[in-house]
Amino acid sequence: MIDFSGKTVLVCGVANRRSVGFHVGKRLQDAGAEVVWTVHTEARRGELVDRLDGDVLVCDVEKEEEIERLRADLAERHPRLHGMVHAIAFANYAEGMQPFHATGKADFLQAVDVSAFSLVNLSNALRELLDPKASVVTISISTTRMAAENYGYMAPAKAALDSAVVFLAKSFSAFSEVRFNAVSAGLLKTASSAGIPGYVDSYLFAEHATLRKRALETREVADAALFLLSDLASGVNAQRLVVDAGMEVNYFDAELVRRATRPEPSPGDER
Repeated sequence: MIDFSGKTVLVCGVANRRSVGFHVGKRLQDAGAEVVWTVHTEARRGELVDRLDGDVLVCDVEKEEEIERLRADLAERHPRLHGMVHAIAFANYAEGMQPFHATGKADFLQAVDVSAFSLVNLSNALRELLDPKASVVTISISTTRMAAENYGYMAPAKAALDSAVVFLAKSFSAFSEVRFNAVSAGLLKTASSAGIPGYVDSYLFAEHATLRKRALETREVADAALFLLSDLASGVNAQRLVVDAGMEVNYFDAELVRRATRPEPSPGDER
């Protein structure tokens, strides 16, 4: 149903084969797209170049000169982009779990720079290469209103990303029909998430909190991104598409409440 034949899509932020960006790129290729990949460093490029079918470019979004180099490389080799996927995020958890009020200024600003402002910066740098009806999709989180202690200051950074989607959509509408949307994903099993203190416990809880009692799959997030990148979503702009298997409506699930208030195992309880 979704055909990207003859279209070129830039996928930014691939770290490994478990990355959301990797899955989105592969689904795009399955649909006929030419995918151009960006990775963080030359070392990462060396690790992935044989696993990624397509041009693999290097761009550290914290460095203006590398964004400019990316623009120049794309202008020469891929001068028309029909879509862009922004799957870039970073937070420094090197010191382990800290209370939010103890967040360091440098760490907070770096998270916002990499996770949110990079979407603005890339969109601005590549605006002349984007097709007038291109689609830009970023990967966000299902909610920034839940104070998950171990996620910490990354949630405000993602809130900035969500807001940037809206303002970019409005700003670009002055000269194009480029669309900006976010796939707001629930908890996923990725290499990046594994670095978050206490994430495994949160992931296991999320698995029980979904309506289907089964964890969200990265493939499902990739499919949502594929939809937003496609012409089927031509009327969708400045939106968050929540993909969490119904978790946000199910926190008062009877079994979750029972386990919290009466934690002793019940007859037949397998876990």
